[in-house]
Amino acid sequence: MELQYYGANCLRINTKKSQIIVDDNLDELGQKSVSKNGDIAIFTNLEHKAAPKKDFKISLDSPGEYEVSGVSIKGISARSHMDEEGQNSAIIYKIVANDISLAVTGHIYPDLDDKQLEELGVIDVLVIPVGGNGYTLDGVGARKIIKEIEPKLIIPTHFDESGINFPVPQQTLEQALKALSMEPAETVPKLKIKPADLDDTTRLIVLEKN
Repeated sequence: MELQYYGANCLRINTKKSQIIVDDNLDELGQKSVSKNGDIAIFTNLEHKAAPKKDFKISLDSPGEYEVSGVSIKGISARSHMDEEGQNSAIIYKIVANDISLAVTGHIYPDLDDKQLEELGVIDVLVIPVGGNGYTLDGVGARKIIKEIEPKLIIPTHFDESGINFPVPQQTLEQALKALSMEPAETVPKLKIKPADLDDTTRLIVLEKN
């Protein structure tokens, strides 16, 4: 499995048989869409306003279980960070491919229940926003989710970066990491993950924006 990051919540997940694009709403944020025809597109919020006009293999924006091109995808209903109690307008995705399980949380409220944790099960890689300021999870909220899920690798997203015009200013990565009380194990432009690379040590890896 290979991961590339494009800013905000957007990343590309390449597997042996497929390409998955996550939360490509870059056109709304002053950037160029990176979606391609044939991608598996997933969106972690039910109200994406400007999904790219591409010939996707499949486009997912709701809870459910899917098998596409050798990839297992489970969408789990969740309360968005800005939802009122009782609302669930966000989706957490669990993606399993190449013997690796990856979860993408999106802008969730930092309080998972037992059913959600059971549906997630064992997670090797957790992709989680950290920009805060009332718009998404901050370092404190992200740390709570990390403790509940106990992933082996953590990939932070949705922090302040040049060229990304967020509707709400986001914290810098340095501010978020301070609240997380974690230091990056490494910073890389592209992350290749093999099952043999995963051990019992939890590591945070920063992906450079492509």
